[in-house]
Amino acid sequence: MGRAWLGLGLVGLLGLGCHRGPSSAPVPPVKVSAASSPPGGSVSSPTHLGPKAPPLVPLAVCAAKGRTPLNAARDDYDAGEYEAALSCAAQASALDPDEPQAHSERGAALSALGRFDEAKLAYARALALDPDHLDALLGAAHLYGVSLPSTREHDELAVLYSERGRKASLEHKDLKSDAQFALLSAMGFNDLGEPTLALDRAQESLKGEPKNTDASYERAVALFELCRFRDAKAAFERLLPDPEHQAHAHQHLGLLLEREGKLKQADLHFAQARALSAEDFPEPQLLSVTAFKGAVAKAVRDLPSDMQKDLAGIPVTAEELPKDEDLLSGDPPLSPTILGLFRGPPLSEPCTEEAGAPCRSVALYRRNLARAVTSPEELLEQIRVTLLHEVGHLRGEDDLELAARGLE
Repeated sequence: MGRAWLGLGLVGLLGLGCHRGPSSAPVPPVKVSAASSPPGGSVSSPTHLGPKAPPLVPLAVCAAKGRTPLNAARDDYDAGEYEAALSCAAQASALDPDEPQAHSERGAALSALGRFDEAKLAYARALALDPDHLDALLGAAHLYGVSLPSTREHDELAVLYSERGRKASLEHKDLKSDAQFALLSAMGFNDLGEPTLALDRAQESLKGEPKNTDASYERAVALFELCRFRDAKAAFERLLPDPEHQAHAHQHLGLLLEREGKLKQADLHFAQARALSAEDFPEPQLLSVTAFKGAVAKAVRDLPSDMQKDLAGIPVTAEELPKDEDLLSGDPPLSPTILGLFRGPPLSEPCTEEAGAPCRSVALYRRNLARAVTSPEELLEQIRVTLLHEVGHLRGEDDLELAARGLE
């Protein structure tokens, strides 16, 4: 495998619930390749279809300089000459349309140029020709798992591609490729809320590349999500000297110290994270305890009448952070960054109070909600959405069903 994808910014950008943004790969100016014209004339756009499109700029002729177009595409890509790589990859795929490597090289160049929709098609073509093509699988997994914004659909596709590539790498005893695929799987599983699998893949990646800080970071995230707080703390402390992961390490150490009640120490780490990456870690929208309780109460009052009826007699409380016993109540544990929690069985199942405690309750978490938003208006909306999510659990819906309704 020749593609060195991990140099394209594979570092995860952990926020709360979504820990990656677009790739940090360099994105040279984008040029659009020329479209085909019908015989005997050119294509014009009717005025009623909208503004006139900018002039199309054809790709340059591949400057192969004695190399095959495919080899020239590889060399140009490795040199960071993505436009030249695209020209040569396009020529290679035109000369041999059934060569998956040519389409994979096109996908790599298009992705580096930020032309992601075209890259998707190029990788789809390569994998249609050879479903186990390692370069194409690695490129597609990177595209969906790193370059594109993190969504459930993108993360699921990234994991499908990386897991297929991982299997093929193991069959070929290609340990270097396996380490890269395992890392991409770890990232995807962390984003999808599957920390047990993420931890397994991160550790597999570290076996192949023990000094890979991206894999060490994904391992630390998985440990945190699994509520293995002591191990997570040690893992993030080891990442503090690493410039690419320093901000996220500080943020997580702040979260861990906050859970220990060491708020002053936690605030120092949060401040460091903001100073290093203000875009990823903006100032939290932390309401006072009294104001937050009032906002939660108003959100309950504003629910539709049928939801208020379902919540009758069920306490909705404003709390600081999830308790350890709540997080560890299932297998795997709940994420420490959850915004809310429904405790107890759904309405369709019997409910028996024990020791005077209500058998059903809903909690919304002030500190986690404050970090999930960037404005007071977003905070109020997120309180509402979180409450709707927990009412969904009360009614018997699981997380996947709620995500399908936009209440993830």
